[in-house]
Amino acid sequence: IPYWYYVSGNNIKREQVPSKEFMEDELENFIDSQIQNCDLEKYYSEGYKISIGAPESNVIIRDKDIKIELKMDLGINFGEESAIITGHNKIVKSNLGNLYDSAKSVYEHEQNNLFLEKYAVDNLRLYAPVDGVEITCSPLHWNADEVFAELGENIETNTLALRNSGKENNYFVLDLPVSPEYEVRFINSRDWARTFEVEPSEENLLLVNPVGNQPDLGILGFCYVPYHFVYNIKYPVLIQVSKQDETFQFPMAVAIQGNNPREPLDATASEAESIELCENKNTQIKINVFDSNSNPVDAEISYECFGERCRIGETSSGNLESDFPQCVNGFVVAKAKGFKKAQETFSTIQDGSSLNIYLDKVYEFPVNLKLDGANYDGEAIINFISEDETSKTIVYPEQKVIGLSEGFYDIRVQIYKDSSFELSKTTQEQCVDIPLGIFELTKKKCFEIEFPSQLISKALAGGGTQEYYILESELSSANSMEINVESLPVPDTIEKIQENNLLFEIKPVEIIFR
Repeated sequence: IPYWYYVSGNNIKREQVPSKEFMEDELENFIDSQIQNCDLEKYYSEGYKISIGAPESNVIIRDKDIKIELKMDLGINFGEESAIITGHNKIVKSNLGNLYDSAKSVYEHEQNNLFLEKYAVDNLRLYAPVDGVEITCSPLHWNADEVFAELGENIETNTLALRNSGKENNYFVLDLPVSPEYEVRFINSRDWARTFEVEPSEENLLLVNPVGNQPDLGILGFCYVPYHFVYNIKYPVLIQVSKQDETFQFPMAVAIQGNNPREPLDATASEAESIELCENKNTQIKINVFDSNSNPVDAEISYECFGERCRIGETSSGNLESDFPQCVNGFVVAKAKGFKKAQETFSTIQDGSSLNIYLDKVYEFPVNLKLDGANYDGEAIINFISEDETSKTIVYPEQKVIGLSEGFYDIRVQIYKDSSFELSKTTQEQCVDIPLGIFELTKKKCFEIEFPSQLISKALAGGGTQEYYILESELSSANSMEINVESLPVPDTIEKIQENNLLFEIKPVEIIFR
């Protein structure tokens, strides 16, 4: 499930809240891809002959139901009788619309108030050493792994205890902007990926030396240990909003930076900032859609501007005249089954303007991989990397069919074979400059980092790279694609792994269409 909010590895905040329109598109794609897989065996066994045409669905998510309009030719023959049904409508009772609105309200409440981060800070200060003073003359030390394990366990337990209903003044009861008929749950697991960091530390040891037991500080008459540790913590929380037997859920990241909650976002969910562009279609535009041979293509047309997408309609015999919302440098998007999606920059300011869009056909065919001239059925990853959104990857031999259109590709084939050798344990010294606090002087402090041994079970043992422009004439006449690569020596040391990675970049890939 995509995160609605997370912090990337380079500490950049990311937000990706889906819109209802996006969810509708996803449901449409699911229906279009699965409707032809319906089990009609019962009717076939009774003598019916059924033919199914290309589906095109339209989904509208409403508060308490989902409206589905499906355009698909359904031909039915029984004996001498026959019928063709072209339209199929269905209303599905569902609280999806209301659940989505409630989930977004919970999300925006979190972004405005950071209540999950505040609970995280409470957990941190309850279950981990943060700052304080202890009266003792011996050093204090903690095992960071044990601290993180206990902290993770209690974050899981206390996150599961959060809820939106219960006795007033209960620490775990939240005041959320959600109707009481909806149950809101918060889920975290210690088995999920998370990041715990603490400074200062030496490897996995938190160590603090006492003050007052030095000869020149004997006047104090006692010794004490002051400590202050700084934590950066990131972990996921799955938020579920439920009503009866329906549940809407989304994950987001909770982040603690320097023992404090992260900074809130400057705005609410980006999807909510709608300018109602689609409600103001007042400029007539003509769209013509063709294939590469200038034959008309029936395609679904939409228009994107300011991050909002509006459905416009479908071309008939390749043509569509319809009203568009006004926008400068928006994008006309054309999608048709069997063709690569096309997107053209187009301003819809002048009434009566027209635009021609050309779609590249996608050709599907099987892939046959050869290693040193012989058929290969072992593990491989085959990438066709394109500059646009049409890059394709297949995991061989589980996947042996690929769909490509004309264009320039960086083809990369990586073959992996069994390898059983162990990288031995290594130790590396790392030094840092520690400020002394006087005249900006620093002192170098070094410590050793130990890397445990690691068993290598799979290793790169063949493949190569090739830049190749694939012509449509090659695709249209091909029944299959043959890919030939050369083998690499199976590595048994870390040095040979590095050598294989260098050889891989200069090994060729031969492409043959048959």
